Amino acid sequence: MNAWFKTIALSWLVIVASFAAGGAMAYEEPRYEIVHKADGYEVRKYFDRVAAQVTKADSSNKAFRALFGYISGANQTSAKVSMTIPVTQSEKIAMTVPVTQGDGGYMRFFLPASYTLETAPKPTNPDVAIVAVKGGYYAVYSYSGRANDTNFDEARNHLIAKLARDGIATTSAVIRATYNGPFTLPFNRRNEALIRVEWP
Repeated sequence: MNAWFKTIALSWLVIVASFAAGGAMAYEEPRYEIVHKADGYEVRKYFDRVAAQVTKADSSNKAFRALFGYISGANQTSAKVSMTIPVTQSEKIAMTVPVTQGDGGYMRFFLPASYTLETAPKPTNPDVAIVAVKGGYYAVYSYSGRANDTNFDEARNHLIAKLARDGIATTSAVIRATYNGPFTLPFNRRNEALIRVEWP
C-alpha cells in the first residue's frame, strides 16, 4: 500500500469518526461550470475559492494531520470548520510532461463557500496557510478505483496525452483530487486528475 493511499485511508477514518452522526454525509464541493466536453476529459470553469494549505516539505501524512487539525479547531477562535471535498494534492514532478516549471507540492482543504480570506479562522499551526485560489479553467479526467499512485499516474498520463492531442496548453502541475473514503467500494469511488489550462 503506497503512502498516498495510506494517508487517504487514515484520513477518512478520522473524518468519519469525528464528523459522522449517523446516516449519509453530503460534503460541499467547489462551484464550477462545465464549458467543454471532449474525448477523454472535460474543461471546467472554477470560481475563486479559499483553502487551507500546507506546502509539503515532508510527507502527505503530516500535511493531512496539520490540515485536519485546523478544521478540527487548531485555529485562533477554536472554531470547527466543515469538511469539504475533494482533498487535493499537487506534487513537484520531473519535467517530462508539459507543465509549468517550478510548481511545488502542496495539499489543500477547500473551505466552505461562506468563508473569505478575512473571515476564515486563522491557523495556530505555522505550517497551515489560508490562501486564495484564483478561479480559472481546468481540464479534468475522472476515474474510479483506489486513490493510489498507480491509478493516479495512469490518469495523469491519460489527461496529458489527450490535451497534447487537442493542442491545449497547460499552466500548472497535475492535481490529484480524492472524493471518497476507504469504506466506498472501489468501483463507486470518484477520483480526478486536474490541470489548469489556457482557454479562450
